[in-house]
Amino acid sequence: MQRSRLRLAIYASAAVVAVAGGVGLAAAATNPAPTAAGALSATFTKESDWGTGYQAHYTITNGTGAAVNGWSLAFGLPASAKLGSFWDANVTTAGGVSTAKNPAYAPSIAAGAKAEFGFIVNGSGAPTSCTINGVSCGGSAPTTAPTTKAPTAAPTTKPPTTPPTTPPTTPPASSGRVLVAPYVDMGLLSNGTTTLAQLGTSGNVKSYSLAFVTSTGCKASWFNAFDPRTQQFKDQIDAVRAKGGDVKVSFGGATGIELAQACTSVTALQAEYQAVVSAYGLKYIDLDIEGAAVADPTTIARRSTALAALQKANPGLKISLTLPVLPEGLTADGLNVVRSAKNAGVDLDLVNIMAMDYGRAGQDYGDLAIQAVKSTKDQIKSVYGNSDAAAFKMVGVTPMIGVNDDQGVFGLADARDLVAFANQNHIGFVSFWETNRDKNACNGALFQCTNIAQSPFEFSKIFAGFTG
Repeated sequence: MQRSRLRLAIYASAAVVAVAGGVGLAAAATNPAPTAAGALSATFTKESDWGTGYQAHYTITNGTGAAVNGWSLAFGLPASAKLGSFWDANVTTAGGVSTAKNPAYAPSIAAGAKAEFGFIVNGSGAPTSCTINGVSCGGSAPTTAPTTKAPTAAPTTKPPTTPPTTPPTTPPASSGRVLVAPYVDMGLLSNGTTTLAQLGTSGNVKSYSLAFVTSTGCKASWFNAFDPRTQQFKDQIDAVRAKGGDVKVSFGGATGIELAQACTSVTALQAEYQAVVSAYGLKYIDLDIEGAAVADPTTIARRSTALAALQKANPGLKISLTLPVLPEGLTADGLNVVRSAKNAGVDLDLVNIMAMDYGRAGQDYGDLAIQAVKSTKDQIKSVYGNSDAAAFKMVGVTPMIGVNDDQGVFGLADARDLVAFANQNHIGFVSFWETNRDKNACNGALFQCTNIAQSPFEFSKIFAGFTG
């Protein structure tokens, strides 16, 4: 969201610079020629199957006493199956055979080590053939993984606990939607002193929006510190789900490079989104688009196309766009982002507005947030041609609690007014920036404190009263 909101990127890069997984993908790199052929084996594992498709991966093992520089694995699928998205490999398909090659950021497999790449298959049927560096994969007979498969030590492993296309079995609300999910600066949780479950218990909130996944090269990264493929924070996400809640992972933010800016192709961008969806078995993702990203037609189009393909590969995946707003509504650039998503075929769940930092300190920021919701509802009607009720249901609102960057104040009374209005008009979603600030209830730096008189988690408890 806006300036103080993204101090997490500064915090994370200062505190955890050299963390496994934050490796950039070199642009326009080519695969080295495979050497030390033979002695590599590959095993196919199906992670999840939802009838109309499945998710799987190949594990490549180097059984030699020396590093193998470069690998190329070719596998065929039956006529009943078609390769969809993939990750952690460069894949081409011709004549029913897909050939996966090592990604540029991982050119070799050390002696005794393993590598993995994953993919989605539309349809049914396991691979019918497999060769690695031109010889039989050996031991690649299809197997079905247990539903609670634990991750291996290989840095590219990302088995989800549930298929990415499976709808929630215990939805947080009767509508099957996450209605209340305050943002959490995950950089402030990376030291392990506080967990999502502890925040939820203290604030009566079940679900959270997790900020932010950005990029290191064309590679998804938690604020340039952790590779999501290593499933950082997954234990905390599992604990939230065990209590009936869920999470949205938010891509983007006001600092760092958003993936759509870093990846130069739709295929690569979709693969990075898919890697995060698969790593955590996500049912909800959020795209926080602001700064230069909200005004760049090239990346807007690339993002929209990739999101439409991602949603097609993961039926039921709910996608929200978080965008800057004024009391008069979305900016022209933000409205273009919404139109682009619609035109690309994205089934958009929400337009979540950043009701903050209007530059109107001294005015009532609760009233301005309500005005912004009304204005955005009217804009959504103009784009989608739907009713007031349907348009309200597509609006989410996220104020910055306490003192904003522009010194405007969104106080406790403003929160109560906004939640009452949201309930009365049955909007789609409420949130706020940011939960650690609410927990600390302090005076000090804006990325840590609200700088108003409040009890810890007082905003959380107010927003928990939204029922949709």
